[in-house]
Amino acid sequence: MSRVGKHPIDIPAGVTVDFKDGLLSGRGKNGNFDFKVHEAVKTEIVDGKIVFSPGDDSKISRSMWGTCRAIVSKAVEGLSTNFVKKVNLVGVGYKASVQGENLVMQLGYSHDIIFEIPGDLKIVCESPTTISVSGMSKQRVGEVIKRLQRYRAPEPYKGKGVIIEGQYVYRKEGKKK
Repeated sequence: MSRVGKHPIDIPAGVTVDFKDGLLSGRGKNGNFDFKVHEAVKTEIVDGKIVFSPGDDSKISRSMWGTCRAIVSKAVEGLSTNFVKKVNLVGVGYKASVQGENLVMQLGYSHDIIFEIPGDLKIVCESPTTISVSGMSKQRVGEVIKRLQRYRAPEPYKGKGVIIEGQYVYRKEGKKK
């Protein structure tokens, strides 16, 4: 039995959720979402809660039960509150700034890195070395953070690079004489 799937999802105030023909759609202050629920999963909206249950005892039905519940839970949460992740730029001369619709980063290369900010997300530079990414979708926020990290991955010898807040960078000892 799914430990995740058996918990109903509370619908917060200010959020409306509809279920019709296998399509779950929601609207809130941050935007809206549509999610096609897998056909092996039964979905009901009862007393302000979204309840998922497996359609039968097949393996796909039981596995998609918890998956659908987890995806919809984060989507409903994103309608009322934004997901926020922060990134620190660690290194001499590493800095970033928002210029119009672009994030301009200096990461030790001979040129500036210009990253176009997606329309569904908000990127703010709280300081020259701290970038905050926020948005309705937890997946999109994490996706953009990882794309930023690809420009200068954390380096194990000096600990320099684009580091997600809370991420542990495994440090190595350098060569000895």
